[in-house]
Amino acid sequence: MSSSTIYDIAVIGGGIVGTASAMALQKKGNYSVILLETENELAMHQTGNNSGVIHSGLYYKPGSLKALNCIEGRRLLYDFCLEHNIKHEQCGKLVVAVTQKDIPALEELERRGSANGLDGLKRLKKDELKEYEPHVSGIAGLYVPQTGIVDYKKVTEAYAKIILEYGGEINTGHRFISLKREGEIFILNTSLGDVKCRFLLNCGGLYSDVIARMCGVRSNLKIIPFRGEYYKVKKEKHHLVKNLIYPVPDPKFPFLGVHFTRMIKGGVEAGPNAVLAFKREGYHKSDFSLKDVAGYAAFPGFWKMASKHYGMGFHEFYRSYNKSAFVKALQKLVPEIQSDDIETGGAGVRAQALDISGKLIDDFRIEESDRMIHVLNAPSPAATASISIGRTIAGMVEKNLTGKNNPFRL
Repeated sequence: MSSSTIYDIAVIGGGIVGTASAMALQKKGNYSVILLETENELAMHQTGNNSGVIHSGLYYKPGSLKALNCIEGRRLLYDFCLEHNIKHEQCGKLVVAVTQKDIPALEELERRGSANGLDGLKRLKKDELKEYEPHVSGIAGLYVPQTGIVDYKKVTEAYAKIILEYGGEINTGHRFISLKREGEIFILNTSLGDVKCRFLLNCGGLYSDVIARMCGVRSNLKIIPFRGEYYKVKKEKHHLVKNLIYPVPDPKFPFLGVHFTRMIKGGVEAGPNAVLAFKREGYHKSDFSLKDVAGYAAFPGFWKMASKHYGMGFHEFYRSYNKSAFVKALQKLVPEIQSDDIETGGAGVRAQALDISGKLIDDFRIEESDRMIHVLNAPSPAATASISIGRTIAGMVEKNLTGKNNPFRL
């Protein structure tokens, strides 16, 4: 990287969305692209700390960005993994209704899945559940054959390899500090020097809102980090879970509830919960940032959210500190699981956008400004949808730069 080089496009953020977008842009062959990542490796945050599920598109409102990009992105991801010899498996999953109260939401999931084009969905009666998961308990269920598992860090590394093969640049250890303009040129000040570009793409994940503000964008969104904590099922109990077992999620929240996931690297995870983190990169219970917490407190939407959902929040904290409460939630799905059968695993932090009214943003949110695009909300299923999102963003960039219609828009 030369200080005199002017790139067509600079991408901030080396997670799977930023890398997929840079790949799509570089493959077009018309642009010079540089990707900047704060950490010394790619995919160190949301991408590298999720459960590795290839989502089907079951949950999302038909016609939403999540639904459209997940459905297309899933197909593209499976094809990509086959083409690049990335280990994966389309194993299917089971969504389980535990009580009669879950049935209306299960029916809605079935309706959404059908509307989103999921072939082979199978509604199951109580006695049919054990054909798919012998140790599960419930009164009804939905089998979803399109769901799979993969290592998204490996996927991101494959995207990065393609970026380099097509002549793009990837610079890790480059923390974005500030932005200034000189005519039509952006000058990005980073921890390792200045980078000049004509167009800026912000895929900063947990810091996407901060980066947007530093770039002069006035958005009504605030990123609130939620920590998802996992337990690992001990090896001798892996037989209790064949593939993936999910509860029927609460439609009031953009979280899927604690579930069981067989991992592509081996093993079975149980979780995650959804606990408010007191630091943007708050992977541990003890992590605390006064600056981050003060930022939450200064945002009106935070207190509106807290007033509406404090009950859920206290319950998640209780379950975070009380293993028996976590186990009790797992036993609703697999009654045989006991406290001694699981041990503490890792954690991930979800960058969840919140608006000023206190609403947790459920769909993807991408905002455009003058020669800039800011990806301000890209939670799950963004990893599954990454190729589709990347192509959509590449089309948005091209239209902004050339005035041509987006050739990738779904």
